[in-house]
Amino acid sequence: MIRAILSIFLWPLWAMMFLFGALIYSISIIFLPSHRLHPLARVLTRLFMLFGGQWFRVRGKAPDPDKGPYLYLMNHESLFDGFMMVAGIRHYFTGIGAVEQFSYPVWGYLVKKYGVIPIVRQKLKTAITSLEKLEEAIKKGTSMMIAPEGTRTLTGKLGPFKKGPFHVAKNTGVTIVPVGLIGAYKAKNKNDWRIKPGILTIVFGDPIIKEDYENLSLDELQELVKEKILKLINQ
Repeated sequence: MIRAILSIFLWPLWAMMFLFGALIYSISIIFLPSHRLHPLARVLTRLFMLFGGQWFRVRGKAPDPDKGPYLYLMNHESLFDGFMMVAGIRHYFTGIGAVEQFSYPVWGYLVKKYGVIPIVRQKLKTAITSLEKLEEAIKKGTSMMIAPEGTRTLTGKLGPFKKGPFHVAKNTGVTIVPVGLIGAYKAKNKNDWRIKPGILTIVFGDPIIKEDYENLSLDELQELVKEKILKLINQ
């Protein structure tokens, strides 16, 4: 009951902050490209979390912006995940997102302008095309974010990994950064409309450079990254 009452208060508060932030970003992107607006995006996402009743903190060392590009691989718990990633990473990056997101009011416009690549998970050929676009962007120097699970967890536990992100790594030789997101499932999971105030923590693991994984099979690389993410979220 208390959580429901808090949620009734927090949702309108969060919505007002989100719409205000979306307006600021939408106006700003008319004059500046998205990669120049990352400092603004970091401030806004921290405010989105704060107005959603969440305190944000960072553990580990975020990678040096000048030594990328990077492929950030993280667990997928909640709608707060994207905000945590943008707030915690010190440079512009983008990634892939479910195509249905692009039809959402306000949010769809923002993810499109931010540079997110749409993916249709149910259609193999379309998904492969999206991953190829992602590889092209990495080769041009843009860092990327992918949740190997493909969708938000329904249990709070790390789910099975898809192979797509590891094909991307193998095809580009990009430096992989394992990332653990803690607290997002408790804050707002896919099965519950309510928000629970708390602490959201992003944990950066040690980067895995090309030389560390080039001799590993796809399955071995997948297992290596999964083990590292598990260790990060269980700290």
